[in-house]
Amino acid sequence: MNFPADLKYTSDHEWIRVEGDVGTIGVTDHAQGELGDVVYIDIPDAAATVAKGGVFGSIEAVKTVADLYAPVSGTLLEVNDVNAAPDTVNKDPYGAGWLVKIKLSDPSELDGLLSVDAYKQLIGA
Repeated sequence: MNFPADLKYTSDHEWIRVEGDVGTIGVTDHAQGELGDVVYIDIPDAAATVAKGGVFGSIEAVKTVADLYAPVSGTLLEVNDVNAAPDTVNKDPYGAGWLVKIKLSDPSELDGLLSVDAYKQLIGA
């Protein structure tokens, strides 16, 4: 299982990579493995303003549907159109399988996220 050290993680199994005031968000390798084959991503409002911990969409797999939670507050800037090949989330969750880009409204919220070591401890890896 892959755990990039340059990311921040949530206990809800999302990750964020920050460059300047923009964060790229996706689901972790652990999450995609638990979900199974991803078949659809639903992010209804590509320009939504979301609060940390708020739902910004859902991810549907063969067996289940799960909400996607924002690791930080901000405005969605871009949605990755992975529905043409939703298995990209399974194959490359930290690369081509990213889900959204968000303009951070409060960068200090990053301080409350998990480091790679804390996330590994959370999932027992």
